[in-house]
Amino acid sequence: MRSGRATLAAQARRRAPADTPDNGPPRVGFTATKKIGNAVVRNRAKRRLREAARRMVPLYGRPGVDYVFLARDTTGDAPWQALLDDMKDALLRLAAALERSA
Repeated sequence: MRSGRATLAAQARRRAPADTPDNGPPRVGFTATKKIGNAVVRNRAKRRLREAARRMVPLYGRPGVDYVFLARDTTGDAPWQALLDDMKDALLRLAAALERSA
């Protein structure tokens, strides 16, 4: 499943069959391509994504699901609240899509 927002893109994949009720806490990965900028810009974007995920995934992530957050060129400079809102929206949309496909 994929969800694109203005400041980030997110992907989710269930780790276990749908009949397994709990397969551990959600796992999270981050990536920023060279299209984003040099190493300093990419690292800043990933640090911001990590902190946003630390706050949002425990609230809106689903157990047994792997998430990958992809930085966009606006991730490093976006207002903090906009980044949090985009991550929350992406997690909610991915959760709904995972429920529909279960």
